[in-house]
Amino acid sequence: MSSKEKKIESAKARRTRTNVIVHIILAVLAAIWVFPVFWVIMTSFRAEKGSYVSTFFPKSLTLDNYIKLFTDTTVLNFPKMFLNTLIIAVCSCLLATFFVLSASFCLSRLKFRLRKPYMNMAMILGLFPGFMSMVAVYFILKAVGLTEGSLIRLALILCYSGGSALGFQISKGFFDTIPHEIDEAAMLDGCTKWQIFTKMVLPLSKPIVVYTALTSFISPWVDFIFAKVICRANSDQYTVAIGLWKMLEKEYIDNWYTCFAAGAVIISIPIAALFLKMQKYYVNGMTGAVKG
Repeated sequence: MSSKEKKIESAKARRTRTNVIVHIILAVLAAIWVFPVFWVIMTSFRAEKGSYVSTFFPKSLTLDNYIKLFTDTTVLNFPKMFLNTLIIAVCSCLLATFFVLSASFCLSRLKFRLRKPYMNMAMILGLFPGFMSMVAVYFILKAVGLTEGSLIRLALILCYSGGSALGFQISKGFFDTIPHEIDEAAMLDGCTKWQIFTKMVLPLSKPIVVYTALTSFISPWVDFIFAKVICRANSDQYTVAIGLWKMLEKEYIDNWYTCFAAGAVIISIPIAALFLKMQKYYVNGMTGAVKG
């Protein structure tokens, strides 16, 4: 075997060893990531009550935790919380998706005087966490009477969707990849800007529409801090995030700890199903935005 062939074989062997090491590291990281998820699922089926047990694996399995979650509504009404969250998440998703896509289209296609100042302002505001404005927003909502009764849901919908247009960057990047010649051809055929947006651009932008809808749905679905500030003691308006937090309070944790795990599994199912169903559009939306 010549020296050149030996070098090639040595390089192949090094690449093989490197690939094996990389796969081992990835497998370990995957196991670390899956471990908490597996633990929560096992705990949701555990028959022993309370948060302190002597074994990792349940001694016996049961579906009673899931049944109790939807039938025992005297203390913590999980079905009501789930319905509240679903209404808020769906309404916020529809409004926020419309706001984000509309703002992104305007900033991508229209040239107006305050375009760059708005984009710079949005970028600067994005550097600050949203909960910095929580107290001010709460007092504004209180002043207009949206912090009591069933109006709390309306308040949460307005808050989740109202400032969503500031997150236009990814959608705008995707719209920038769509040739402007399409708009010009449509305008020659007599289309308005609204018709170009709804009938030309959006059908070509299915990946970013799905991505925007998913992220707009997830935000209110998993939010706890802002929902807790707005709902306060109005238990009939609680979302699932607040309900799960209540299950871990000292007066409930002994009887509701395993139900907490069951609730965590249940609220993750819609998100997981949406991601699995829309995964290719989600990835394409991110890829198209990066290209822009």
